[in-house]
Amino acid sequence: MTMKRLIVGTVSLLALAACTPSQEAAAPAEDLFDQLTALCGQAYEGQVVSEDPRDADWAAQTLTMHVRECSDTEIRIPLHVGEDRSRTWVITRQGEGLRLKHDHRHEDGSEDVLTQYGGDTVGVPAANRAEFPADAFSRALFEREGIPASMENVWSITLTDTRFTYALDRPERHFAAEFNLPQPVAPPPPPWGFE
Repeated sequence: MTMKRLIVGTVSLLALAACTPSQEAAAPAEDLFDQLTALCGQAYEGQVVSEDPRDADWAAQTLTMHVRECSDTEIRIPLHVGEDRSRTWVITRQGEGLRLKHDHRHEDGSEDVLTQYGGDTVGVPAANRAEFPADAFSRALFEREGIPASMENVWSITLTDTRFTYALDRPERHFAAEFNLPQPVAPPPPPWGFE
């Protein structure tokens, strides 16, 4: 009888151990927004890693992203393409999801006609990746400006310990740029319109 109880008890403990997640797995993973916030104040160089000939001008430039401004709900990341300081990625918390917008400015600080486009994640993004399908505002903007192919845009951000990857995908179009996180660089000048 004692041996039987010992065997049943051991089997029960093994079953419980198999069903209980390890402490490491049970700890909540930092979400993508928190991981980006941890980079605040840092700047990183990158390069185009996709091979579309339409991106030759960008591929010939040094790309620099600067995680410049961070609050509890918004992160602003200016993107410099060579000397061009016209672009800023704006990532905003939206409940459990995220929103990505592209803030494009002229040298005088005024908004470009193609600005504030982007989209929201569908559902809760993964801890290291988020996808942003073009929202209704963006689709209407692209249609109005005569670039209907962009209505199917899906932007993504992927973050690892060593790389930040920004990508754009739609049928017959792929663009990706990678930034080297282990080697921060001196922050560039502020984007146009935010001096």
